[in-house]
Amino acid sequence: MSPNKDHDNGETIYEDTKNKKANEVCDRFAGTGFHANLITYLTKQLNLPMVKASNILTNFGGTSSFMPLIGALIADSFAGRFYTIVIGLLVYLLGMVCITTSSILPQLKPPPCPTKQNCIEASSSQLWILYICLLLTSLGSGAIRPNVVTFAADQFDMSTGKSNPSSVGRNFFNWYYFCMGLATLTALTMVVYVQDHIGWGLGLGIPTIAMVLSFIAFVAAAHLYRRVKPEGSPLVRVAQVVVAGFKKRKLVVPEDVTLLYENKKLDAGISADGRLLHTETLKWFDRAAIVTEDDMKESGSPNLWRLATVHRVEELKSVIRMVPIWSAAILIVTSMSHQHSFIIIQAGTMDRHMSPSFEIPPASLSIFSVLTMIICLSAYKRFFVPLARRITNNPIGATSLQRMGIGYVIYILSTIVSALVEIKRKQVASDHNLIDKPNAIIPISVFWLVPQFCLHGIAEAFTSVGHLEFLYDQSPESMRSTCMALNWISISIGSYVGTFVVSMIHDYTGKEHNWLPDRNLNKGKLDYYYWLMSGIQVVNLVYYVTCAYLYTCKPIELIKDGENDGDLELATEKNATNGQNQEIKTNGDHEKRT
Repeated sequence: MSPNKDHDNGETIYEDTKNKKANEVCDRFAGTGFHANLITYLTKQLNLPMVKASNILTNFGGTSSFMPLIGALIADSFAGRFYTIVIGLLVYLLGMVCITTSSILPQLKPPPCPTKQNCIEASSSQLWILYICLLLTSLGSGAIRPNVVTFAADQFDMSTGKSNPSSVGRNFFNWYYFCMGLATLTALTMVVYVQDHIGWGLGLGIPTIAMVLSFIAFVAAAHLYRRVKPEGSPLVRVAQVVVAGFKKRKLVVPEDVTLLYENKKLDAGISADGRLLHTETLKWFDRAAIVTEDDMKESGSPNLWRLATVHRVEELKSVIRMVPIWSAAILIVTSMSHQHSFIIIQAGTMDRHMSPSFEIPPASLSIFSVLTMIICLSAYKRFFVPLARRITNNPIGATSLQRMGIGYVIYILSTIVSALVEIKRKQVASDHNLIDKPNAIIPISVFWLVPQFCLHGIAEAFTSVGHLEFLYDQSPESMRSTCMALNWISISIGSYVGTFVVSMIHDYTGKEHNWLPDRNLNKGKLDYYYWLMSGIQVVNLVYYVTCAYLYTCKPIELIKDGENDGDLELATEKNATNGQNQEIKTNGDHEKRT
């Protein structure tokens, strides 16, 4: 690491993280205010059909979630997280200015259609402007998303390789989501209300201004940040291990693993927290660490396309072992990808009065999800951890894998409740002869939707935080940005799969009894869609539990304070396993297992 400033000083850390939080709060406020109500903008301002509008948002959501892989590779390879985030903020801001401008100029929108009948949809040129704006935000978010959490975590002593990390560091991901929840809550109330009742120019302008403030707050504290020096593309090292293993595919891995190649000096830049130790899984790749006569250059240094250290082999193994756990998130995203859009459409048909003179905007219902998540995160350490500790005998209560599993179960309950509420909504519409009246307000309170939002918030508190903890803890030190991008890649794939599923349902369930009709949700069978998603989530839960049971955590040397080449002990990432550590002590270059 190459910090710009000595972070042993508590005041410096405080100033550093204070500016970082200000940036994060502004950034999340802007992002939520921009995206939360876009389904309303597309259906009411651009006159797009419900399914087409939802698919546009999901597709660009998928693109936004794929771009973090590129942003992470750029950061880990040569640019570093700080400069990657700066460029990302600028590009994202350009996209927000673009769509804000398009919402103000009448030439960039079709004529209004309050009756929802015979509406003129946005033209191809108008849609292309929208696509360009969304693409810019996708590119910008791709640079921000995989790096911002890791960059913030870098400001603390988060690694298992340092003793006694601060209490703030240990609970960083909880606090991160808590602060982001507060920013989201503010955007869902203030910005959405402005968009629905005052105008889209101001409604999108406010998030744009917030993004400007986010950029200023981030750059203003540049001299305080701790910056981790990039150590070259992690994908190159992965490729080197694969190529070296393939070249030695006919060799036999020795029984004595101490014969495999080790080089502390070579690995020093990518193992500041401690080297990864040999594991018995995926032994085919161990061939890359077998030393042969042709592996060394004339200078005495190894040819990395023929010989890899055990640490580099284990980097690849760690990533491969993470893939099954990571992949379980894909179908969760698939099942949830369109629900936000559909729920906003549902809410628009229901009685939204909180008082005789005030109606809650449909998109603002997400505040119940965010509030529940904030409350859950606040209560997690105080109430849940002591209870879980009694059951698991684990000092941290629940491991990240257990936390994710709990969230997956609650997601299933949330989707089941969504189906039951939709059945109730349609029954009330039928009782009052409103099935054929898409613009009519059905006499059922919109607060029937609150339970599913609350369950979603609880699930988010368990699943998202657990997923980030797992990816950060189990990823190799030099690949953290890249591995954190896996979180967004799962969202990307899940979003595209969700679009495919919705398109298939819309195309093949018929015109008369379509599950997801274009204009009149009352004639649809949205509850069938929710039941289908519930079934998919149940199958996915079985898959996840199987993968979690079989998962083996990464073994890593734990470097004690004040000891560079002295005693080391093995840490197995308690946060992802059962907390039972093995130990290994080393002295110099010769290791002895105890």
